[in-house]
Amino acid sequence: MGQRMFVAITPPIEVVEDLSYFLEPRREQGLPFIDPAQWHITLAFMADVPDYAVDELQERLSDAAARRNPLTLRFEGGGTFPDPTRAKVLWLGVAGDTDELGRLAVNVRSAATTAGAPVDGKAFTPHLTLSRLHHPIEATRWLRILDSYDGPTWAATHIDLIASHLHEGRRPRYEVVNSFALGEHTSYSA
Repeated sequence: MGQRMFVAITPPIEVVEDLSYFLEPRREQGLPFIDPAQWHITLAFMADVPDYAVDELQERLSDAAARRNPLTLRFEGGGTFPDPTRAKVLWLGVAGDTDELGRLAVNVRSAATTAGAPVDGKAFTPHLTLSRLHHPIEATRWLRILDSYDGPTWAATHIDLIASHLHEGRRPRYEVVNSFALGEHTSYSA
């Protein structure tokens, strides 16, 4: 079995801190929030990347990132999967250069597939997952709260290839394998 990986944009620390500050007084018992250190915008999820495909995947991601310029983004508005009356996932929306973000996601998914790393078939919905729930909840109140958040604008300058290690504790452990600068033909370590 190969590696569980995803490609994501990770918000800068000042954005994470702003959102954490907003959420802190609103946290409830029983609503399991994801650790802010693990917050990201997933561009492509690959459940089983063969070991032989990892090098080519990195090369193709580098090329895909180089073809796209840095993005101006911010978090605003809330959402749920599958819907607010039976929410299993609570998320924060993304605003700003969302058309370009969508094109970047298409390029990243194409690069992964071409490299032999099958991508899940879910449609791309730009979001930051805040909570994964064990049992569905009615989330209308949470959506009103999240709709009041208007986060700071920030520059997304790179994408990360991240390995997700399960079964090492209560939550997955994420390891940045490589980072690829947007608009440049170089990669750098995160």
